Amino acid sequence: MRRVLLLAVLALALPLTLWADSSIDLVNVGGTITGDSLGLSLTGSVLVRYGSIPGDNLGTVSFTTGAFISGDPMTGGTLAAGGSFTIIGNGINGVPTGTIFDGTFSDTATWMMVPLANGSTNYILSGPISDSSGHVGATTQITLNTGKGFFSGIGLSSGDTNLSAVPEPGTLGLLGTGLVGVAGLMRRKLRIG
Repeated sequence: MRRVLLLAVLALALPLTLWADSSIDLVNVGGTITGDSLGLSLTGSVLVRYGSIPGDNLGTVSFTTGAFISGDPMTGGTLAAGGSFTIIGNGINGVPTGTIFDGTFSDTATWMMVPLANGSTNYILSGPISDSSGHVGATTQITLNTGKGFFSGIGLSSGDTNLSAVPEPGTLGLLGTGLVGVAGLMRRKLRIG
C-alpha cells in the first residue's frame, strides 16, 4: 500500500521537476538590425547554439520591436511592447525542426547606445519575450562595432535568448486537486483496512 502511495506521489511530482528545469539558452550571430521611429527589426541572423548543442547553422532568429516610446535608433531609448520574436530550428544535431519560439516582446525593451573608449559605438537591445504557449524569456542582442558613426542599419555581433516554460495556473490547480484527491483516497483506504 505504501509503495502504491509513493508511486502515485512520484508520478504526480515528476511534471513539477520538468517545469523547474525547463529553460534553454540559445545563441545567434550575424544578420542586420535596421530601424526607425517605428521600431527595430533583425533579419538574416543564424542560430549557432541550442542549449548545449553547437553548430554553424542550426536555424534562424528574427524579430521586430514595438515603436520607440522615447529616444530613437541613433541615441538609444525605450521601445513599446509588441512586435514579434521568432526562432526557427532546422532539425540538425537534435535541434527541433520548425518553429521553436514564436512570440512578442512582452514588455518594454531597451535600446542602449554604448560609446567605446576609441570613439566607436556599440548598441545593445534587451527585453522580455513571451509566447501564447507559456514560454517566457529574455533576449539580449549586441551589435557589431559601428566605427565612429551612429546607427544606420548595422550588423549583429551576437544575441543570447533564454527561454523557460511556465506552467499555467490552471495546470497547477489541477495538479493540486489531484494530489488532494489521492491523499483523501489513501486516508480512506487506511482507515477501512
